[in-house]
Amino acid sequence: MTRPAHVAHLPEPDDDPFTPEPNDRYFNRELSWLAFNRRVLEEACNPAHPLLERLRFLSICGSNLDEFFMVRVAGLKGQQAQAVERRSADGLTPGQQLGAIIDEADRLMESQQAVWGDLRTLLDEAAFHILRRDAIDGEHDAWLEQHFRDQVSPILTPQALDPAHPFPFIPNRGLSVIFDLERVSDGEPIRELVMLPGTIPRFVRLPGDEVRYLSVEALVKRFAPLIFPGYIVHGAAAFRVLRDSDIEIEEEAEDLVRYFKNAIKRRRRGRVIRLELETGMPDALAAVLKSELGGAETIITESGHLLGITDLDKLTDEDRPDLKFVPFTPRFPERIREFDGDCFAAIAAKDIVVHHPYETFEVVLAFLKQAAADPDVVAIKQTLYRAGKQSAVIAALIAAAEAGKSVTAVVELKARFDEEQNLHWASALERAGVQVVYGFIDWKTHAKIALVVRRENGSFRTYCHFGTGNYHPVTARVYTDLSYFTADAAIGRDAAQLFNYVTGYVEPHGLNCISLSPLDLRRHLTRLINDEIAHARAGRPAAMWAKMNSLVDPAIIDKLYEASDAGVEIDLVIRGICCLRPQVPGLSDNVRVKSVIGRFLEHSRIWAFGAGKGLPGDGAKVFISSADWMPRNFDRRVEYMLPITNPTVHDQILDQVMVANLLDDEQSWVLGPDGQYDRVTPGDKPFNLHRYFMTNPSLSGRGAALEKVPTLSLRASA
Repeated sequence: MTRPAHVAHLPEPDDDPFTPEPNDRYFNRELSWLAFNRRVLEEACNPAHPLLERLRFLSICGSNLDEFFMVRVAGLKGQQAQAVERRSADGLTPGQQLGAIIDEADRLMESQQAVWGDLRTLLDEAAFHILRRDAIDGEHDAWLEQHFRDQVSPILTPQALDPAHPFPFIPNRGLSVIFDLERVSDGEPIRELVMLPGTIPRFVRLPGDEVRYLSVEALVKRFAPLIFPGYIVHGAAAFRVLRDSDIEIEEEAEDLVRYFKNAIKRRRRGRVIRLELETGMPDALAAVLKSELGGAETIITESGHLLGITDLDKLTDEDRPDLKFVPFTPRFPERIREFDGDCFAAIAAKDIVVHHPYETFEVVLAFLKQAAADPDVVAIKQTLYRAGKQSAVIAALIAAAEAGKSVTAVVELKARFDEEQNLHWASALERAGVQVVYGFIDWKTHAKIALVVRRENGSFRTYCHFGTGNYHPVTARVYTDLSYFTADAAIGRDAAQLFNYVTGYVEPHGLNCISLSPLDLRRHLTRLINDEIAHARAGRPAAMWAKMNSLVDPAIIDKLYEASDAGVEIDLVIRGICCLRPQVPGLSDNVRVKSVIGRFLEHSRIWAFGAGKGLPGDGAKVFISSADWMPRNFDRRVEYMLPITNPTVHDQILDQVMVANLLDDEQSWVLGPDGQYDRVTPGDKPFNLHRYFMTNPSLSGRGAALEKVPTLSLRASA
């Protein structure tokens, strides 16, 4: 088979291709994730990005790695401790996986520190200084001392480490400094520990127009004599701990809210998974920490001179526009403006898809706010997975309930690291009279759907919103997602059954449009792939395009291998984990995998099937979804898959969004059969999909303007 023209510039496989062993049909999930995080780190090295944006990528890489240890590594450590020999899809035991993970994670952390050193030098050249404690001049020393006395010292609580003072509990992600001291009066040695509470800013900005920051741990070390008067400081070093932060759901939990409140408290005291030591820590101090915190399950590592790389994002708030991306203001869909901002009138006239962050999330909020204020709206139903801390979505639902409407909110308590925030929102919603439902104990409700029932002309009409992302106004500014609005009656009936399934465990029957997991989504996806296999074997054009965050599920991967063997041309855009081995002769010759990493985080899930006519084309079957292709999404979550049949929306998603992702050669990486990702070399006419959508309006949101100028479609390029 020939390579499609739209990806003709991607690197070809090596002349001596990788040939898999019998157990090498899949890449390891954890190592694939680490490869993704290395691609994130590479963006911190990208000279095309402004310096503070590169610093932000470095921070994201650090945050990702923290969560990886707190959840994924903690899970493998738990299996190892319980002698669970469950093998991964690629045939590795937990111990074998941990060995490979730790080696690669150590290399990644070394790279992080190297990148930090390079960025620090470049920032110095740009008059943006992150100072070392020995680089403070006399001019600012007095100010820093006063700041330390007034703003830092009152919060600190030094604790002696001796038989009368047992080693204190260090919280998850807790940063501390340990000191080796000698009392001047009698030469008595003593060790002290100072925890740095999260209430203290990680970086202190010195006064003046020139940007100068000092880390709080450097500040504490510098003014240690003020903390320990009458002592000589012989050594001081920072350390940090990461703890097991996963929450296991017990089937016998009778009260899910009480269970999660207790589980969140337990998580803060989870076992130590990683102990990070500042490079150059004196051996005696390191020995104390290893003894107190270095249990059999603890991974101990030297992590450079700056621990907690994730905190570097605090520095990006500095007002230095010359070091940041040019600000981008999302557009509001013209189609809704043409109806004087009436969302219901615009949706009733024609289905609309909104492409975030290029088009503002405000349109979703406007839809909910209008529903809350409209006297003809009688009911609102909404799933909430992640809503953020300052959630206008929650405010709209509360306003609707206070206005006397029937409001139901499905709040997912199992949204990792948002459990506490979601408990808070659930309490606020219940106080306002919202019917709050928590869904299934052992399944997460991950589908993002809002349903509004409105009285029109003596009957009721249902308006729906389907999102590929969360109802989170902050992440909607940086995640690329789709918001689909429709008043299609059949879709509305299906959505109502979905809510009944989650709130009342009433299993849906006779769904017309939506496929749901864990019921039938896997089966319907498999059938769509089988249809393409049948087209290929019959000599008809056979093609699949799919965009998602992760591809892990072995059964679906095997089905894709079968499709490749039959001659189906498969192009996958997978930002993160990919366990499928592409371009392996005899296994996946016709499968190509790329990853796009850039200014925005690619998050939408889109699947397209040629249906015997090839891609792209008017006859293609196009779907949006809340699900990635992972076992948990098919088997342990409530997810949706929705066909897109409206011609304009169909064209926008297929001919614009999907084709642009395949055409991109400025932010793309191609996955090889050996598991290595190579950055794509831009062609003669480089194409950046993020820049394209920042400068070109969408099809479905353009309204009458669509008829006045040529349609902006990329189909010709494909």
